Amino acid sequence: MLVELVVENYAVIERVRVRFHRGLNLLTGETGSGKSIVVGALGLLLGGRADSTVVRTGSDRARVTGIFDAPSTPAFRDLLERNGIECEDGELLIEREILAGGKSRAFLGSRPVTAALLREIAPHLGDIHGQHDQQELFSPSGQLSMLDGYAATGDALDRIADTFTQWRACATQLEDLDRGEQETLRLADLWSFQRREIEETALKPGEDDELEQERRVLLNVTRLQEQAGAAYDALYESPNAALGQIRQARRRLDELSRIDASLESAAASLQPAEFAVEEAAHTLRSYLGKLEADPRRLEEVESRLAALDKLKRKYGAEIPEVLAYLADVTQKLTAIESAGDRREQLARRRQQLAQQFEKLAAELSEARRDAAQRLQCEVERELGSLAMGGTVFRVEFSSTDWTPHGADRVRFLVSPNPGEEPRPLDKIASGGELSRLALALKTCIAASLPVDDEDAAQRTLVFDEVDAGIGGGTAEAVGRRLQRLAATHQLLCVTHLPQIAALADHHYTVGKRESGGRTLATVDELDAESRIREVGRMLSGAKTTPEALRQAEQLIRAASRK
Repeated sequence: MLVELVVENYAVIERVRVRFHRGLNLLTGETGSGKSIVVGALGLLLGGRADSTVVRTGSDRARVTGIFDAPSTPAFRDLLERNGIECEDGELLIEREILAGGKSRAFLGSRPVTAALLREIAPHLGDIHGQHDQQELFSPSGQLSMLDGYAATGDALDRIADTFTQWRACATQLEDLDRGEQETLRLADLWSFQRREIEETALKPGEDDELEQERRVLLNVTRLQEQAGAAYDALYESPNAALGQIRQARRRLDELSRIDASLESAAASLQPAEFAVEEAAHTLRSYLGKLEADPRRLEEVESRLAALDKLKRKYGAEIPEVLAYLADVTQKLTAIESAGDRREQLARRRQQLAQQFEKLAAELSEARRDAAQRLQCEVERELGSLAMGGTVFRVEFSSTDWTPHGADRVRFLVSPNPGEEPRPLDKIASGGELSRLALALKTCIAASLPVDDEDAAQRTLVFDEVDAGIGGGTAEAVGRRLQRLAATHQLLCVTHLPQIAALADHHYTVGKRESGGRTLATVDELDAESRIREVGRMLSGAKTTPEALRQAEQLIRAASRK
């Protein structure tokens, strides 16, 4: 729902700020006062084409700002989330700037966006029906959406959309499998060779470090024997061995401590040293007993290290990396082995989903065709009350590729004149006829919806010149239909007829005045007294007479009672 509209330096408007309300909002004024300018400014917020000729003379830019109550539908929330747009307190700010040089800029939630995005969100916010602006009525998808709204196919659409999504996912997975099959089979031979090469080597974590240590020992056996033997002699075997020297020193200290007890601690401290030297000597003797040159073992170690180095050069710098590569290729080969089964499962599932989609699409199409028959009759009946008697309205069906909305394409066809073949709506020249057709459609659809449909009530429908070429009882019928439609939508209507103006929930007048040699347009919301004067003006013309004012008051009072 449109909450507020601010227009600056747009055509003859210097600056106006208007707050709109739920229900029927009517704009009236003298011919040429700028009523359609307000509608055009609103059209810019819904992605309409920007034209630098609308920039007020002497200004460098025109600016239009609108605040909307954001719809609560999941589709609208998803659309905003995908584009990084946030609503503040449930309201959405839309801005449009047109520069005098010809460029334009759009903002959504204070973030720069494209006009294309505004056009994408427009169907969620509202429609403009007038001489030039048709947001939904000309769109095949919009026409299908209107038919679905009338047919109340929401649950069926949810089911078919879910089925389509699953079917498309299966088809995509099968395409991916087929596309990569040749390349995968070529790689499978390589992966099998790599797995076999790694598995045959029988790697063990840490094995390379242990082998490097053993290799160093085998390469230095002679040196190790010499040095270890010399160390053993120095500790144990030689006449001046460390163990003998420590034992001799401890015996002398034992003798001295009998004379001087203060040396007992020194004698005791040598005992651990004696044990340590003796233990080291035994270790060296055991070590020397194991040391021997083994050229064959050295060859085995070097051969094993070479095999490990070869794997590490190909598959990873360290053994854990090589083992991780082995796990990866094993997983890939397992996937290939199960790909055939997976393909069969996907093909069966896709076939099941295709059959399910066809069944749901046929049921949905039947529901749409039944609803189309009813809608055709109701729209023609409504048009008869809107001074378009004899108009033929048809819903044409054709098949289309599968979509989340089924397999139907619809076109609304109209023949305003008896004897003419019904044609697409964009072939109808009269904006007034289009507006009344839109009014008839919206009235029929609104009548089929629950009266508490909040999502519908949030949308703004704009009718420009819906009363073109009518009067009398027909004007009142148009007004009543607008009133009925306003029960479930916010309506903004430009009208020239007092019979329709009298039905307004909120009445605005658009006027012009001169200031500083410049023409300025104004938009004012009328109170009860001002409203009587405006309806009186519409009744009497240039000069408002007391009789016209009395008649206006009676007209408004009568409208409020109905």
